[in-house]
Amino acid sequence: MERTVHISDNKVVQMIFGKHDRNLKIIEQELGLKIYQESHGLKIVGDRPQVDKACDLFDYLKGIVGNGADIKERDIIYALRLAKPEEGVDFKKLAKEKIDVSVKGGGLITPKTRGQIEYVEAIKQFDIVFGIGPAGTGKTFLAMAMAVNALKKGLVRRIILTRPAIEAGENLGFLPGDMVEKVLPYLRPLYDALYDMMEPGKVEDFTEQGIIEVAPLAFMRGRTLNDAFVILDEAQNSTPFQMKMFLTRLGFDSKTVITGDVTQSDLPKGTPNGLMDAERILAGIEGIKFIQLTREDVVRHELVQRIIDAYAIDQKGQ
Repeated sequence: MERTVHISDNKVVQMIFGKHDRNLKIIEQELGLKIYQESHGLKIVGDRPQVDKACDLFDYLKGIVGNGADIKERDIIYALRLAKPEEGVDFKKLAKEKIDVSVKGGGLITPKTRGQIEYVEAIKQFDIVFGIGPAGTGKTFLAMAMAVNALKKGLVRRIILTRPAIEAGENLGFLPGDMVEKVLPYLRPLYDALYDMMEPGKVEDFTEQGIIEVAPLAFMRGRTLNDAFVILDEAQNSTPFQMKMFLTRLGFDSKTVITGDVTQSDLPKGTPNGLMDAERILAGIEGIKFIQLTREDVVRHELVQRIIDAYAIDQKGQ
């Protein structure tokens, strides 16, 4: 069977094909078909299910390019992984999950795994969402993208980002410098994610205006957070008392996302874990959603998945 995907702009074709047609070769190999460039687009030849899948993939990729985003080799790999029958996700579904995060317009972020799609859907639907999983699964990054998107759409008036500092105890007094200098190293990952989505000048302006606030978890005590998108990062380093304190800060017209990896807690041995405690106590409560991300949702270098697996095997053997 053969079908044609119409792409009139050669520049778009080149962006989709990638450097030295690397993306094209990956698609042909993974789907077991041949793709030919013609004057009016692409001719795809192969078995019908795979040809149909390739057509949907190219339509999805055209949408990415049309919104000003670059297509990288890893985007092709993740999309093809989602196309596998056991994943139960198609490209049309994936195309709907683009998150516009650019204040200037044009910046798009797309969840790349089934778990990430479920995570983004949960954030849309629930006021409190827990994203739990290993490093590299996009827990914080996607939550940040949804926060920036909500701010841009006027759904919230401010973004509040927090995480436990100095492990979970937040004993900042002995460190040199003022409070900002004391906590900045622990909040830097949150700033890094912001700078990936917004111009540095805009981040600084919003911070000065109080539209974006980045603070240690201890600073949340005694507050009510209305009209805000609130993210608690590294929640595995919180105690049950801190977690309860944080969760009860939720105000009207606000949304809260809590992220963490229970396998990487810095709490002293024997100290109760606030993230695990919340999962035990709050599971099943209406309005709260727990999303479990796994190694299958890791979107960093492929070695990260292997490292996670190696440590998991080692821990089982102890």
